Amino acid sequence: MALRAEKFDKVAPFFNGQRPFGPPEAVIFAAVKKIIALLIRYVPRKHLLRLSAVGLRVVGLFYAGNQVECPVCRHTYRKFLPYGRINPRPNALCPSCLSLERHRLIWLYLRERTSFFQRPMDVLHVAPEQCFIKAFEKQHGDGYVTADLESPLAKVKMDIHHMPFADRSFDVVLCNHVLEHVDNDIQAMTEIHRVLRPGGFAILQVPFFAPVPDATVEDPTITGAREREIHFGQDDHVRKFGKDYAGRINRSGLVAQPDSFAKELQDAARYGISQEEVIYKAVRAH
Repeated sequence: MALRAEKFDKVAPFFNGQRPFGPPEAVIFAAVKKIIALLIRYVPRKHLLRLSAVGLRVVGLFYAGNQVECPVCRHTYRKFLPYGRINPRPNALCPSCLSLERHRLIWLYLRERTSFFQRPMDVLHVAPEQCFIKAFEKQHGDGYVTADLESPLAKVKMDIHHMPFADRSFDVVLCNHVLEHVDNDIQAMTEIHRVLRPGGFAILQVPFFAPVPDATVEDPTITGAREREIHFGQDDHVRKFGKDYAGRINRSGLVAQPDSFAKELQDAARYGISQEEVIYKAVRAH
């Protein structure tokens, strides 16, 4: 049954003024897509983290099924929720644990390609993702430290440019979708190098926007939200990473080890993972 025309005025703001006629499922999907886009674009992240979990679990009831599976929380759905600020990506967000495509990829990578889940480690998690915290705490106990300048989920409040940790404190550092926000990404990665133990590794995912430039684009004179969105892809980004990202990692003293692990995943579609995403692992050699 199509959405009745006389009720359109109540929902019109969510559809850019276009009448959302069609099957109820399509109407619900369009509404969810629009609402999520508005929330993540205009609600500060520190508030969104606390408010989103319960509401999205309720929305998840409408997505019951077994076509996709989240490897983090093991819940299954017909599809994942859409997610994105401007052009929401379909099949992206797990309603249960709030994992996105990159989180599910990182989880599988840590499980399949590292010893992360095989023994307790000292782990620093910068800007901790909600979907990981309970599992990582269970695995690593007191050795698992979360840190961020603003996140209410973090145990330690810190500036990534000047970490309050001794040299060689951690076996692993997780720092995903952070370096596009900080004043100096090279200095931040140099700090990560400092606090890692020799042989330790970091996972340093960043967003890439097509077309990916040859060299990273940054300009400290661009400060307006709209201008940053145009030049860097999002209004709170201060750079747009290019094909030189691995080289920037190497400048910090870390050794970049890009890994196309996603291309080897036979169940990538079921896990809602893009096989084009590269894992940026970085190692402290000595």
